[in-house]
Amino acid sequence: MTKYFFIGLGSFFLGVGIVGVVVPGLPTTPFLLLSAACYVRGSKRLYNWLLNHRIFGRYIRQFRENRTIPRRMKFVTLAVMWAMIGLSTLFFLHNLYLRIGILGIGGVGTVVFLLVTSGRNRKPQGSVGYLKNRD
Repeated sequence: MTKYFFIGLGSFFLGVGIVGVVVPGLPTTPFLLLSAACYVRGSKRLYNWLLNHRIFGRYIRQFRENRTIPRRMKFVTLAVMWAMIGLSTLFFLHNLYLRIGILGIGGVGTVVFLLVTSGRNRKPQGSVGYLKNRD
């Protein structure tokens, strides 16, 4: 029963993380990390799938190993986030209080995201291309 609870919770967090890619102010990375934490307790197969995912896997692995987010990912994430916030507040939201709320949530999200340590885009040890011939 516990296994299915964690699989369901992990899938929920994964869904929220994917929605966070396009919804301004909703972060993606924390929900992906929560999803991975749930999957590791519920399903090794889903956990491995998430870690080896073409888009999300590299960032989850790097955060897990180094507790950092690559600078490039931070830049891209903040650029996309603020582009979506800007589009939403300029063209889609007509209520002033809602606009202020979205801008405030985006500001808080930005501060929290910037507090996470930045790291370089390094390949983990054992990856192809990491070890060079030193003869």
